[in-house]
Amino acid sequence: MEPDYISINRKAWNDKVDAHVQSEFYNVAGFLNGETSLKHIELELLGDISGKRILHLQCHFGQDTISLARMGAYVTGVDLSDVAIAKAKELAATTGASANFVCCNIYDLAQHISTPFDIVFTSYGTIGWLPDLKAWAALIRQFLKADGKLIFVEFHPAVWMFDDDFKEIKYNYFNTGIIEETEEGTYADRDADIHNKTINWNHGISEVVQSLLDNDLSITGIHEYDHSPWPCFRHMESDGKESFYIKHIGKKIPMVYAITAERKV
Repeated sequence: MEPDYISINRKAWNDKVDAHVQSEFYNVAGFLNGETSLKHIELELLGDISGKRILHLQCHFGQDTISLARMGAYVTGVDLSDVAIAKAKELAATTGASANFVCCNIYDLAQHISTPFDIVFTSYGTIGWLPDLKAWAALIRQFLKADGKLIFVEFHPAVWMFDDDFKEIKYNYFNTGIIEETEEGTYADRDADIHNKTINWNHGISEVVQSLLDNDLSITGIHEYDHSPWPCFRHMESDGKESFYIKHIGKKIPMVYAITAERKV
């Protein structure tokens, strides 16, 4: 019997929320003072979103969702963590943002909302928590209106092949089944008193692209980046405000990729 990944991962993410809200990594104080949490990669892909209806999948505690709303969009954020969604609603109320939030497993989203959207947006550390990308792509198609767009930004699957210190290849590039790990601390605060089991999956780029194509989504762009805008891995250094890479590897491997797609019918 496979483990109950929803319950296991919900607990892991619930336990992270307080540490993340208090961390310098997420800079909630700056965010509340008006700073955006969105990075240059997704901002360039998003463009002008004023008046657009956006579905934000796997929104954590809502900073990006609210940042999209601050840009003039009408945004619904979705996440499986009830603690994160509670904090997201609190932040939306504090900032006066036009953002709604739904707590559920994203595969069950149709049980909660039915409205089509102009844009489906999801970014950074999302699909690794999902076992079935064909169902993920079907969900995206279902919630996009005709001519609606997917904007997807994710850490490159090459990154997930390495051990935590980026010293050796530890994991398969391809999806060969569940990866069960014991996690201490969190990427936003490695000294946080958090100890959890997690369940995740690796997904190669061809798996992502084919899942979208199989659901009649037209790929309009694929981009790879030699840096990450987030300093979320060990041994990172920066050559700019939003440009981080592994110090002993440099810019020899892709750190992030992005895919844009459209629903034509």
